[in-house]
Amino acid sequence: MFTLLLLGAALLPSSVLGLWPIPRNLQLGTSFVKLAPTFDITINVNSPPQDLLDAVSRTKEYLLTDKLQRLVVGRGDSDSASVGSAPTLPDLTLSLLSSAPPRAIAVEAVQPIGARSEEYSLTIPSDGTAATLTANSTLGLYRGLTTFGQLWYELAGVTYTYQAPVKIENDMPAFPYRGFMLDTSRNFFPVADIKRTLDAMSWVKINTFHWHVVDSQSFPLEIPGFPELSSKGAYSSGEIYSSVDVKDIVTYAGARGIDVLMEIDTPGHTAAISASHPEHIACNQASPWTDFANEPPAGQLRLASAATTNFTAELISSIAGTLPSSLFSTGGDELNTNCYAKDSQTQADLKSNGHTLEQALSVFVQATHKSLTDLGKTPVVWEEMVLEHTVTLPKNAVVMVWISSENAAKVAAKDFRIVHTPSDYFYLVKTFVFTTWLKA
Repeated sequence: MFTLLLLGAALLPSSVLGLWPIPRNLQLGTSFVKLAPTFDITINVNSPPQDLLDAVSRTKEYLLTDKLQRLVVGRGDSDSASVGSAPTLPDLTLSLLSSAPPRAIAVEAVQPIGARSEEYSLTIPSDGTAATLTANSTLGLYRGLTTFGQLWYELAGVTYTYQAPVKIENDMPAFPYRGFMLDTSRNFFPVADIKRTLDAMSWVKINTFHWHVVDSQSFPLEIPGFPELSSKGAYSSGEIYSSVDVKDIVTYAGARGIDVLMEIDTPGHTAAISASHPEHIACNQASPWTDFANEPPAGQLRLASAATTNFTAELISSIAGTLPSSLFSTGGDELNTNCYAKDSQTQADLKSNGHTLEQALSVFVQATHKSLTDLGKTPVVWEEMVLEHTVTLPKNAVVMVWISSENAAKVAAKDFRIVHTPSDYFYLVKTFVFTTWLKA
């Protein structure tokens, strides 16, 4: 990531190093303006939701405490005279263009992909008159507040910009999905660390937290109705996300314009379930693990078993029903077929049902996805479900392409929406034996 950021900085005009990402239709001047000692942010919105009020409070606090100085030799000391005589900005006024009752930022943030209104317009005059920020939604206002906060520097206790007048007209994202994935199974992260990550995401307008919460190594998620999964499958009793923790993280993310896309990877990557339900796991802890899994420990859900299919659909429904996002991932990557070939129970179930492994997989996936669609949610899967298997997916399913960027076109050709996450361009992995950083 550090290499990428250096490259990005080298390509930016020297006058906009504080802005990330660069807004569309950006017009900057060369005049100095400083914030008035009594600077305030006015919300010209009827019945503003609490998370908008909180966002404004955080922005004002940020402007007072960030203390970012210019990224130049001397840290802007040469600006002293200009700052001293600069006009003062008294106020930033926020307004909604829509006459509809405002919705909370958190509500706007979890709208279906393509239905989120994140655009905004921002003007900062150079003559000391008030700045204005307008948007069609509270989420758009929040994105504009983020941009506003990136335009200021500090010198000798004064907060100023040297780029006025600033005009940003109808800035909007190039991509409706901008995500960051965190694996909390292989490496547990405390809630405070996740919140710190969410803060960093919000500063650069990343709008989706892909929470790869469980895997074969541990099951740190408390699921209503299935407490044994985490009590027996987590690394320790202190490394579990309780229902209260999950709600706290989701609420914190939503207030920062971030949708939480949770993933329960199935039917592979599920060995941790064996600690509480060994009856549902094929080739549990099988050795050598290289014959049965992509990484240790081996263990996959017995997808041909009706009992296992029902168990999986119920646990997914139980946790998905507590989340506001319209998206939920059932994974589906790196399925090891040799595991099932060597599992006598799976072979017996296949024979009893008269199914091939691919047919059984399709039945399994359709059942887990029905548990989501019954909740009004859209299933998300990894690319293998489309390119390596013959499963039936909902036409509105979202497919994450991660193995190779070349596969994006193949998935798109099958008329699925894709999220492009190619490991051949940027893939930072720290697991059991290796660290990989590709083409960064």
